[in-house]
Amino acid sequence: MRISIYIVTLLLSLPASAVIETYEFSQPELEARYHRLVDELRCPKCQNQTIADSNAPISEDLRRRLYEELEAGFTDDEIIDGMVDRYGEFVRYNPASDGVTRWLWLAPWIFLAIGGVVWVAVTSGRSRVKDTSSEHANDIAALLQEKSE
Repeated sequence: MRISIYIVTLLLSLPASAVIETYEFSQPELEARYHRLVDELRCPKCQNQTIADSNAPISEDLRRRLYEELEAGFTDDEIIDGMVDRYGEFVRYNPASDGVTRWLWLAPWIFLAIGGVVWVAVTSGRSRVKDTSSEHANDIAALLQEKSE
């Protein structure tokens, strides 16, 4: 019984020994900027994970580099520009609004509008089938009677 208690205690204490990165910031504002930036930057190796969420070695390096640059007095824009220069625009979760990204956002709406115009043009040019049941019923009956005679 004692051994089972020791084993359970040991197994329950294992998560407590997990390593958690903690950085001592000189100012609380730097810590707030750090947390905002690690949630804004994407891990270059992982798919759709921020550097805060990822456990990849490159994310650990980027978090350490981010901490060092914040303590050195870099601005947020300088840090992000440095990451983009090194890893490309992919590293940003919210990419800059330049010509390419504008077209990516506008293209579906443009194609939808073009499709709507084409649909209206095609459907409005078709001739409508008239309801002949009430207007010409007598004429049709007379023609059928003549043909059968």
